[in-house]
Amino acid sequence: MTVADIQMALTFAVIAATILLYAWERFPIELTALGSVVAFVLIFTAFPLAGPNGQLGPTELLMGFANPALITIMALLVVGQALFHTDALDKPTQIVLRTFRRLRLAPVTPILIGVAAISAFLNNTPVVVMFLPVLAAVAAAAGTSAARVLMPLSFIAILGGMTTLIGSSTNLLVADVAGRVSHVSIGFFSFTPLGGLLAFIGSLYIIFVMPRLLKPRKTMADEIQGPAGGKQFIAQIPVTYNHPLVGARSVKGMFPTLRDMTVRLVQRGEKPFLPPFEGVELQPGDTVIVAATRQALTKALSLRQPIMRSDHGEADDEDRSITDGAVSLAEAVVAPGSRMIGRTTTQSSLKAESNCVVMGLQRRSRMPRMAMTDIRLEAGDVLLLAGVHEDIQSLRGNRDVLLMDWSTAEVPKRRYAPRALLIFVAVVAIAASGMVPIVTAAITGALTMMLSGCLNVRQALRALDSRIFMLIGASLAAATALERTGGAQAVAEALMTAMAGQPPAVILSMLFLLIAALTNVLSNNATAVLFAPIAVNMAARTGVDVNAFVTCLIFAANCSFATPIGYQTNLIVMGPGHYRFSDFLRAGTPLVLIIWLSFSLLAPWYYGF
Repeated sequence: MTVADIQMALTFAVIAATILLYAWERFPIELTALGSVVAFVLIFTAFPLAGPNGQLGPTELLMGFANPALITIMALLVVGQALFHTDALDKPTQIVLRTFRRLRLAPVTPILIGVAAISAFLNNTPVVVMFLPVLAAVAAAAGTSAARVLMPLSFIAILGGMTTLIGSSTNLLVADVAGRVSHVSIGFFSFTPLGGLLAFIGSLYIIFVMPRLLKPRKTMADEIQGPAGGKQFIAQIPVTYNHPLVGARSVKGMFPTLRDMTVRLVQRGEKPFLPPFEGVELQPGDTVIVAATRQALTKALSLRQPIMRSDHGEADDEDRSITDGAVSLAEAVVAPGSRMIGRTTTQSSLKAESNCVVMGLQRRSRMPRMAMTDIRLEAGDVLLLAGVHEDIQSLRGNRDVLLMDWSTAEVPKRRYAPRALLIFVAVVAIAASGMVPIVTAAITGALTMMLSGCLNVRQALRALDSRIFMLIGASLAAATALERTGGAQAVAEALMTAMAGQPPAVILSMLFLLIAALTNVLSNNATAVLFAPIAVNMAARTGVDVNAFVTCLIFAANCSFATPIGYQTNLIVMGPGHYRFSDFLRAGTPLVLIIWLSFSLLAPWYYGF
């Protein structure tokens, strides 16, 4: 066995072991990815590669971690985090939901169909970035897990992108290489009829079957908190002059302005108003006692004209700094033996010691109908606290309360929502127009989001997903090793030898299956470029129209559904959907097989052989 054979065999072994470890999920994805990179570095250090394809060493293997595709995805994650942090898509989402409710339609399916149509004419990566927060918000508003809609979003965008020449960069690459090695000319709509049929068949699976195969994935915080609607806090709203609630009148015993909250008491001086409220009009000086979920309290605190304030209406400069800065909310339990037991929140020294304000109080037993600041604390009470991030973290050393770290979350900066939306639309429009490379638009958008105050550096860094970073870098290292050692070329030639003498339809079908398998390991662009001359050569050998083999390559190279590393839109939705590697195998593999079988049956009829 020659050195070249050893290099190729070890490359295949590392790739196979990496995929198995990804699917097994026994080790973190980051650890498996790093292990594969280290394995390649050690292999090509022990067996240096220098041949007609170029040399291969640590420098070439690690270049994937600086790849423009990786930088693009990381930057787009920061842009998406800014949209989330400012709650910029809340109003558009509510408009979409109200529209579909009036039409008595489920909103997810029409949105997915729209994504497929748009992806035929725009690069599918910005399309997924544009619709990801919209679908996530729609799913949350409809009570559906985001895991059931985000992977379908990525897949249907890929299907829409394979119907026209500009729908995907892969299509353009194949057309370019095929045109250079033969006289074939691929037009804008050359393969649209067949691509449209395949996209329609695949969309039926995506819309009606795939959501049943996807398991809802929750973060640890989601699992501990449980259903958002089941945990009620008692909170109080001081109605001051120029407060949004001044003049609010009860209608049929309820206050429409506070529709997400249950008003338990309105205290006006010494006079209490108890439900049902009839004709009560709120005035400056009133204190409104409400029961509400944390989500409702967060929304009340984040409005441009907040119904609640993190300073309880006090006017000192220190409290204003809390209100104007980046406010975080966290939950803390009153500890057994705490000095706060038997005292009210006002009498406790918590605010003086930590600069954190109690926004709400939750107790497992029946809550008395009185102002929150008059309730005497008991061990086990849960306090909803507001403060800047550093002050919240300082509670870790407090002996009177036990901070629940998982509960810490920042209040959306809704006043920055218009500028965040403007930056996001500009990034998508510029990237889709082709005026500048998408990586340029993405990193510029990420920087602009931070400079404009939509999010800070710490929040931006938190948006970067280490799994995505390591997956992309490791997969590009594997693709480089497979190409430089001649492994991919050897597989292609073996197929040609094995299929010698078979009918054209069988050869075309087997070529599709091979490319579809490799595109989930290599990048789809690398697979397309590698197989374009091979497909043209196979068409010449079989005497079949070369367009059949070129479109076979285009469709198969787009079948990157079975792994998250198959295409960058899969990686974009992986973090927000909390997907695992096995989720893509389970939900994406059937789609690959469906497209393969559909193409194998339709292509001979379409091309007349």
